[in-house]
Amino acid sequence: MADIFELMLTLDLRDELSGEELAELRWHLGLGPKPEVLRIVTEFPFVDETDDGELVVGDDPQPLLGRAGEAWKVDGALVSVLLRREHTWRGAWALTSRQEIHPDEFDVTGRLLCWLAARAGDCHRRADGSVDLGWTRFHESRQAKPLVVRDGVVHWPS
Repeated sequence: MADIFELMLTLDLRDELSGEELAELRWHLGLGPKPEVLRIVTEFPFVDETDDGELVVGDDPQPLLGRAGEAWKVDGALVSVLLRREHTWRGAWALTSRQEIHPDEFDVTGRLLCWLAARAGDCHRRADGSVDLGWTRFHESRQAKPLVVRDGVVHWPS
């Protein structure tokens, strides 16, 4: 599992989150309990192989940005924070998350990132309609690349 990337989100969210959405977002950030009903990311598929070589397909909901503590590959700490802003000209919520992510997690995490991009403050929107969420970098690199959502698709590093 050496293909680890740093995922750094720094964004402001508009004040249009329902109580249910806010609860689920807090869960994804490791800041609250899992809601009974998931509305943002509803499927967490996995495939596992039994000792007999049989493939088992399942659904295992996990917080997508909830790791906290010492980073394994990217140095420093993993953390997620969601704060209500006092001055809402940039957005009502400030979100910062630093996580380690494997390419196998890009798809499911991308669904959450697209949801966040749709609610990002105007300061994150480019003229072409894309949304800057932060940046990514391969764990051995010092060169970060912008993390952008364009047309409902996350543009992950290749």
